Amino acid sequence: MGLLGMILAAILGAVLIAIVIVKYLPLKLRWIASILLLFLAVYLGFKIYNGVMEPINFNNDKVKRYSKVVDNLKIIRDAEVKYYEATGNYTKDKNLLIKFVDSAKLALTVTKTIVETVNKGGGITDEVEKRVIDTIGYEPVLKYFKDRDYKNMFKVPGLKGVQYELEVGTVEKVQGLVVPTFMAKTPKKALLEGMNESLVKQELEITATDQIRGEYVSVGSLDEVTTAGNWPPSYDKKSIKKD
Repeated sequence: MGLLGMILAAILGAVLIAIVIVKYLPLKLRWIASILLLFLAVYLGFKIYNGVMEPINFNNDKVKRYSKVVDNLKIIRDAEVKYYEATGNYTKDKNLLIKFVDSAKLALTVTKTIVETVNKGGGITDEVEKRVIDTIGYEPVLKYFKDRDYKNMFKVPGLKGVQYELEVGTVEKVQGLVVPTFMAKTPKKALLEGMNESLVKQELEITATDQIRGEYVSVGSLDEVTTAGNWPPSYDKKSIKKD
């Protein structure tokens, strides 16, 4: 029964008790009815309070659960981005990605423009500008994951033995240009286990832009070229505040 239904039932009950008091109950027994009405009022107040607070508490609790999940997804995303910078692809091999963060190095490059003299024949020359990329050194990938628990980044917080799903694919960005993609995700339903079933159902169908939409908490996409997550900016602000 919803909050409105409980309120209507309580009001109806109060009206019936009042009718009984007025028409049928002797004066000396009306104190019993008064106590019943008092209990009814307390019960109604309790139900109204719970009805108002339950969605608020649900929202606060889900944000706490989601925030930990989002933090791990950000680490996975950053690791995939660095792997892409080094190899030109993403990977679905979780152990490989952890090992990559542990031991790989990224090339440090500088781009400069040089002018070359090109002999076009017949004594004719022309000066042509060219962009040249030089490697000036290397830096460890681990540098970008200092104080971040990347070795456990695939473990879903709060769910023992559960890991994020990790997939890779490709998208044809423009005709003839195929671009790698990746996606890491975990179902929201498992994260909300033990919470109000009606509110969980609403959460899985949510479409508001200030909420995590859909049935998953995810980062990246297999259908478009993006490394963004499906969470709203408020989750990024929470991470900044925590850091």
